[in-house]
Amino acid sequence: MRLHWLAAPLLSLSVAAPALAQEEPIKVGILHSLSGTMAISETVLKETVEMLIEQQNAQGGLLGRELEPVVVDPASDWPLFAEKARQLLARDDVDVIFGNWTSVSRKSVLPVVEELDGLLFYPVQYEGEESSENVFYTGAAPNQQAIPAVDYLMNNVGVERWVLAGTDYVYPRTTNKILEAYLTSQGVADDDIMVNYTPFGHSDWQNIVSEIKAFGNQGKKTAVVSTINGDANVPFYRELGNQGIEAADIPVVAFSVGEQELTGIDTAPLLGHMAAWNYFMSVDTDANYDFIDAWIEHTGDEMAVTNDPMEAHYIGFNMWAEAVRKAGTTDVGAVKDAIIGVSVPNLSGGYATMMPNHHITKPVLIGEIQDNGQFSIVWETPSTVAGDAWSDYLEGSRDLISDWRQPMECGNYNVVRGSCGASQAEEEASE
Repeated sequence: MRLHWLAAPLLSLSVAAPALAQEEPIKVGILHSLSGTMAISETVLKETVEMLIEQQNAQGGLLGRELEPVVVDPASDWPLFAEKARQLLARDDVDVIFGNWTSVSRKSVLPVVEELDGLLFYPVQYEGEESSENVFYTGAAPNQQAIPAVDYLMNNVGVERWVLAGTDYVYPRTTNKILEAYLTSQGVADDDIMVNYTPFGHSDWQNIVSEIKAFGNQGKKTAVVSTINGDANVPFYRELGNQGIEAADIPVVAFSVGEQELTGIDTAPLLGHMAAWNYFMSVDTDANYDFIDAWIEHTGDEMAVTNDPMEAHYIGFNMWAEAVRKAGTTDVGAVKDAIIGVSVPNLSGGYATMMPNHHITKPVLIGEIQDNGQFSIVWETPSTVAGDAWSDYLEGSRDLISDWRQPMECGNYNVVRGSCGASQAEEEASE
């Protein structure tokens, strides 16, 4: 019978507690929506960080100090994210923040953490085109999810026509801009690319799916690359089924559908469709089974599932803890310097390393949706991929790199012009 990995450390908690009480606790901010439209995805991330804090305290805390979670609820309200981030840093005096899901919420928080010199660990795949000295991006950049997924469909499935379907906000629009540029570079004609955006919570998919069906009925293998977020996925997949479109006909590869989103819904219309992530609950490693056991123990729910952003928080938390130990302090400047190059285990049997651009190395996995709400892994990269903050396929970005080490310390260094700051195109436009 499997033993939960928390069992041994928890036995020592009563011994460690008196020592931990001698100094002020290290405060860990948790900035995730516990209400509103994003609560279904973000609540489990709040609970993941709480579990990681409990584990760390059971092992003696950090630097002999107990970790204390400070939880706020930005309630799926993008401006409220900024307000709550300011509260965590200026009033609650937290040493680090783990939080956000959508890119619009992250961009709301970004100026606050930069102004107040905080640390934010962001655990969700995003559109790239950003690198902040105060943010650590532990989710996938486009070259760690979107580009490999398109390569898989092109090379392994034979896809020639592309539907880029997304929710109408910054992540899908920027990701699809990158994908359009990439597909064009691969010789795909403009007529073989269809782009569609819908609002959050969109439910009437009949006409759009009809258009997708007609677009795919032109004698060329067609696929949908989906950046549709949240509840809109349920009626989208249902309408595909209603119109007789199966995965064998027009496969969908999703970037925002994981185990948590499949919980409690009928997966019959989704069978055989795919998702691209850097982790699936079905990964066959001891580290993953231990993590799942710990999560079930923490939640008290034998049916609890794990997902990719949870692993990203697991990696980010352990990287932060290792950097604190390495620096011997929670001081923001010291931790930022110490974390570059830190490697910690991921849940896929390898290691994640923090790169100088504040992105990490990750494997890329393609999984097919099964009738039990899990994913069968059908493809993965042979090694980990380093996250790229700036896309090689966008005119204003391909000359930019990010390196937060001294002496460069720049998030958008232009290698052509040899300077930190705006891209050549941006500078020419301002002249």
